[in-house]
Amino acid sequence: MRLVSLFAALSAVTLGAAAHAHIVLDKGEAAIGASYRATFRVGHGCGTSPTVRIRVRIPDGVVGVKPMPKPGWQLDLVKAKYDKPYAMFHGSVTEGVKEVAWSGNLPNDYYDEFVLSVYLTDDLTPGKTVYFPVVQECEDGVHRWIEIPQEGKSAADYKEPAPGLKLLPKP
Repeated sequence: MRLVSLFAALSAVTLGAAAHAHIVLDKGEAAIGASYRATFRVGHGCGTSPTVRIRVRIPDGVVGVKPMPKPGWQLDLVKAKYDKPYAMFHGSVTEGVKEVAWSGNLPNDYYDEFVLSVYLTDDLTPGKTVYFPVVQECEDGVHRWIEIPQEGKSAADYKEPAPGLKLLPKP
């Protein structure tokens, strides 16, 4: 009986956190020095208004960004020089994708996933969390999932938290 109560309590906490953060990463942790498939789950629009654009800002230390095209959606990439060169597989990179945007139509009655393939450089720190600010534009309204928790706080403390990825040591 205790185990059932504990499970119910943990489920409520987990579901509450997921319900609070409406754009989340499918996998919340990944190792540095490796590729990562960032899957952003979009669970609703703005009120009843459909989502028409999702913009993801790429954090420093995340390179080799390749978005997955979605049928019926237009992809736009913003490329720029990095503040410094980053090592990646067989060499170093000095510029790349800094923002990805998908434009289309996602009715509020449905959810969808938006996927990026990225490389998490060795410059990132294991044990820390890297955040991907996301702006969700709708036909009527906008959600700015850009709040990054300050020291001692968590995403649950914010109204529109940015999706976070906990960094693990290099494999």
